[in-house]
Amino acid sequence: MVTGGGTGGHTYPALTAVRALQARLAAEGRTLDVLWIGTPDGLEARVAPAEGIAFTTVATGKIRRSANPLKMISPANVKDMARVPLGVAQARKIVSDFRPDVVLATGGYVAVPAGLAARMCKRPLVLHEQTVRLGLANRKLAGSAARIAVSSESTLPLLPEAVRSVAVVTGNPVRPEVLAGHAEKAVVGLGLAGFDRRLPTLYVTGGAQGAQQINDVIRDALPWLLERANIIHQCGPTNVEALRTTAAGLPQHLTGRYFLTGFVGPELPDVLALADVVVSRSGAGTLAELTALGKPAIFVPLASSAGNEQAHNARHLEEAGAAVALEGEVTAARLQDALGPLLTDPARRAGMAEAARAHGRPDAADRLVDVILSAASSG
Repeated sequence: MVTGGGTGGHTYPALTAVRALQARLAAEGRTLDVLWIGTPDGLEARVAPAEGIAFTTVATGKIRRSANPLKMISPANVKDMARVPLGVAQARKIVSDFRPDVVLATGGYVAVPAGLAARMCKRPLVLHEQTVRLGLANRKLAGSAARIAVSSESTLPLLPEAVRSVAVVTGNPVRPEVLAGHAEKAVVGLGLAGFDRRLPTLYVTGGAQGAQQINDVIRDALPWLLERANIIHQCGPTNVEALRTTAAGLPQHLTGRYFLTGFVGPELPDVLALADVVVSRSGAGTLAELTALGKPAIFVPLASSAGNEQAHNARHLEEAGAAVALEGEVTAARLQDALGPLLTDPARRAGMAEAARAHGRPDAADRLVDVILSAASSG
C-alpha cells in the first residue's frame, strides 16, 4: 500500500518506487498488488489511475502553518483537524480489508491517517523523506515506522534519537527516463538550429507554472546572458507573451540563442542532457534529478516553501560546492555574479558537476525497494 501526495515532491518518488518494485518482482516471476491512498484533489489522484494503480481516498486535514501559535488555532485549522479522526477510521478499514505486507508513506497530509492506520493494524510502515529535514507528516509518523528511508546523510543527525536506529539513506527516487536523455534529440526536437554550440547551454525553469521571480531576473539579465550562453527558458504558460515581447528587442545575433517555452514535457530528459548549467527552484525532486545527472546549478529557493525546506536544500548543496544558493532579493547583478564564472570557465563547471554527482543517488529507487522488501519480510 502506498500513501502520500498533494504535490509532485511526494507523488513522483512513490510512483517511481512502485514502478521499481514492480520491475524487481517481475524479474522474479512475481506480481505486485498495490493500492494507493490519496486525496481526491492532489496530483496523486491523476497520476496513480493513469499508471493503472488502484486508488482510493480518505478524509484529511491541511494544517495552515504560522510562526504565531495563536494563528494556528484558526477556524480553518480547527475544522480540518476535526477531519483527521474520520480519515484515520476510513484508512483503518481500508488497511484491514487490503491487508498489505507493507505500507510506504512519502509525506503530505494524507500520509498521517494512512500511516496511523498501518500501526493500528500492525502492518510494517516505511517512511520516505525527500528533504533534508523530516516533513510534518513524517515527524508525526516517525515513532510508528519500521524503517525511515532518507535522501541525505545530513538528515541522520537531525532525526529524533529514538528513531535513528531504523533510518537508512536511500536517496530520493528519480524517474528513470530523466536519466536517459540525449542532447542531440533536444536540439532537433526543439529546433535549436540558432544555438551557438561553442557556448554552454543554460536551462532556466521555475517549475510547471513558471516562477515570476526567476522570469524577471532572467529578463533583466538576458542580453548579458546570451553573450555567454544559449538559453532554454521554461517560463510557465501564462508568462510566454510578456517574455516574447522582451525577446523581440534583442540584438539580431542573439535571438537564435534564446528558446522560450511555457512548458517542458516529455522532452525534459533531453533538455537536461543538453544543459551545462541549470537555474531553478530547489525542491527535493529537482535536487535529486540534478545531482543524479551531475548538473551545476544556481538555486533560487521558493521563500514560502513549507518549513523553508527549499532554502535548506539549496544551502546543503552550496556547502558541498555542488550548487550556488541565491536567497533573499535576487537581482540581475547577483545572478550574473553567480553565473559568470560557471558560463565562462569549463573547469569551474566540471568541478561543480563532480561535486553535484557525488551527492546524486541514481540508484535511489532500487535502494528504497530493498528497504520496502526488507520491512515486508520482517513485518
